[in-house]
Amino acid sequence: MMGMMGGGGAAQAAPVAAAVVEKPKEEEKKEKSHYDVELTKFDAAKKIGLIKEVRAILGLGLKEAKEMVEGAPVWLKKELAKEEADKLVAKLKELGAECRLA
Repeated sequence: MMGMMGGGGAAQAAPVAAAVVEKPKEEEKKEKSHYDVELTKFDAAKKIGLIKEVRAILGLGLKEAKEMVEGAPVWLKKELAKEEADKLVAKLKELGAECRLA
């Protein structure tokens, strides 16, 4: 009898382990609701407008915003909602920037 109980317990443990493995995959999908925006490159002819926009977005001084833009590639904002990140990227692209979401 004991041999049957031991075998039954092991069979039950396998489905539990499979269920535990599946849960992190679902969580990873949910975690990607927030994105980081990176300024990768910019059009030198439109640099002044881009600096002004970065300054306004981040609340930086002119010198800090200029250093940030000229230091590309650089992370501008992190942990943004998908919609907010898309709007920021669209606005920066209008100003001659190349951005990526991560």
